[in-house]
Formats: sequence, C-alpha cells, structure tokens
Amino acid sequence: MTAAAQTATAPGAAAPPATAAPPAAAAPAATVELAYLGLAVKRTLPLSYLDQPPTDDGLQGARLGLADDQTTGRFIQQNYHLTEATAPDEDGVVAAFERLAAAGEKIFITDLPAPLLIRIADLPQAKDVTLLDATAEDDMLRADGCRANVLHLLPSRAMLADALMQYLAVKKWRNILLVSGPNPEDKAYADAIRHAAAKFQIHIVADKPWTYDPGARRTDTGHYAIEAEVARFTQGLSYDVLVVADEGDNFGDDLAYRQTDARPVAGTQGLVPSAWARPFEQWGGTQLQSRFLKQAGRWMTDRDYGAWMAVRAIGEAAAHGGSTDPQAIGQFMRGANFELAAFKGARLSFRAWDGQLRQPVLLADARSLVSVSPQPGFLHQFSELDTLGVDQPETSCHMK
Repeated sequence: MTAAAQTATAPGAAAPPATAAPPAAAAPAATVELAYLGLAVKRTLPLSYLDQPPTDDGLQGARLGLADDQTTGRFIQQNYHLTEATAPDEDGVVAAFERLAAAGEKIFITDLPAPLLIRIADLPQAKDVTLLDATAEDDMLRADGCRANVLHLLPSRAMLADALMQYLAVKKWRNILLVSGPNPEDKAYADAIRHAAAKFQIHIVADKPWTYDPGARRTDTGHYAIEAEVARFTQGLSYDVLVVADEGDNFGDDLAYRQTDARPVAGTQGLVPSAWARPFEQWGGTQLQSRFLKQAGRWMTDRDYGAWMAVRAIGEAAAHGGSTDPQAIGQFMRGANFELAAFKGARLSFRAWDGQLRQPVLLADARSLVSVSPQPGFLHQFSELDTLGVDQPETSCHMK
C-alpha cells in the first residue's frame, strides 16, 4: 500500500486539498521582423515660417503602428520588432537594404523617392521581399514603373486629383484656372489635375505657369508686391476655382484673397485633397490624432499616416492570416480577404493590378474637413473607391 493510501483522515475533518497540476507553460510569442528604410533628406522650409518640417516625418507613424501591432499581438502570441535604418544618400540606402536583407529581413516599410524605390525593388536581394511604399505619391510607380514586390499606401496623385475634381463636379464648379509651379513635382501634380478634369468634365479655362519671384516678400512692402502680381495674373479670366499645383509650398499660399475676382483656391493649397488632415475627427480619427500627438509632440502628416498604415497592414495580415511568416504575410496582404481599418469609415484593400491601397481621400483646409471623396453618385461596378485613380481597364502597370 502506498504512503498516500495509508494517510488517515479523522472523522469530521476536512479532506486535505488536492495538489493542483502545474500550469502549462505559455507558448513563446512568434516575432514578426520589420525594417524601416529611409533616405534622410533635408526638408526645405515652407513659404510660411508657421509650419516647420519635422525631422522624423514618417518614422513617428511607423512607431505608432508598431505600438498598435504589439497591443493586438499580445492577445494572439505575436510580437513585432522594428529596425530603423536611414542613410544620407542613395548609395547608403542601398547598402543598408543589402545589409538588412542579408540578415534575413523580408518586410520593409520604405520612405524613399520613386527612382530610389525602383532601384531597391530591382535588386536581386529584393526578389523575395515585400516593400511597403509609405510615402511616394508618384503615378509612375503605379504605372510603367510598377513592381510586383511593391505595395503603395498613400493615395497617388491621380487619386488626389480625382477626389478634388469629383467634389468640384458635385458643386457644379466646372470652370477652373490651373496654376502650376516649375518643379518636377508641381508638373506631375498639374498633369494629374488635367487628366482628372477631362475625366470628370471640368473645363480648364486657362493653364498658366507661375514664374514670379517676389524676392523680398518679408520686407515691409513685400505683401503689396505679391498682391499686385496675383491680381495682374488672374485679371480678365472667368473661372469658379483657382487650382494650384505647388507641392514645394513656394507660392500657393500667396494666391488666396489676392485674385482680381473672389474665388476659392484648391489643390496643393487651400482646399487640399490628402490622405490625412489635421482637422479630421470622423470615424474615430480623434483617437488616432490624440495618440500620435501624445507620442510625437506634433500633428500627424500624410507621410506619418502612410507609415502607420504600412505597419498596421502587416499586423492585420499576420493576425487574420494566422501566420508570422513574411511570405505568407505578403501574400495575404495582396489577397481578396485582406482588409485594413484606418479610421476612414471603409475597409481598405490593395488593388491587384498596381498594388495601390484603395481608400477615401479627405478634402480639408487648415481648420475644417470639408468633404470626403468618392462623392455620392459616383458609382463603380465593384467598389466606389475605384472611382479614384487608375482603374484596372486603364492601367499601364505590368508587374515586373
């Protein structure tokens, strides 16, 4: 007889408590490795001294996305680790990518200009990786320059222009004056406006380049010279809206209130189509705004929002795809079952034909959200979100 069987219990006494089985050890969390790859470019000062360009633009959005992924991952035994790599020149970015790829990194959030992004995507080491383009709006990247290993988070310039032209069509403001700056980005934005205007039957009454350099705009009389020039520039023209293409913020803010006739300004200044906006509070947007402000000590920019969406897309794919394998995550993001909730009142997904994230576009000025496109009444056989940007029948993207 065992010692346990020989143990007696006195009549009326409580039986000794049973020994509890030791708890099973929790399975270790699987880690998803991410890398943030950026080119540390010097930000040019804007026209107004009020808005200084942040030095961590984009990177703070990725950090907030990582915190959100970690919060979700704790419940499903998933962990996330972000490696940050920035370089001061293009060769340094390429070297950083090659080093990280050799170390086993397979998922990259990129903050790179379009030519450098293509250079990275075409490297032999990038064949089996997923590059999430968090900051580039170039239409070329979604057209002839598209790559099968690249997904795009921010709206393209075509999407931004379509969003604005839809709103003008709804308002029946069908005559516009287009003013564009000299920089390549300004010309690309103006091209997108021209295409969108033809698409939504908006008439460009005049298409004029801005060549005036005020020089001493900060002198005592500088504002008089600018006012006189803008009045002369717009004199004799009949239009409903002045649409400006000035991505570098070199002159666009000078146009409002100075035209010969009182007309609203839209485009890169005034009423701006964008992925994110300071006044945006709908669909829980205030929650994201406040969390970002607490973390970064400043307002969220489009680039921050693009990086946040990129990291969150990875987390959503890992959680709902049920795998932390980088290849499985990349495939799930490109699949029909992927959806991203991004505080815009819609489930976002990637277009199969060019890797673009379909999404609503905000229309806002500095203090107010004016509207959100797609506008009511613009229909599509599959998704109204595909009324913004290049639809599948129009695409010139042939994945390489």
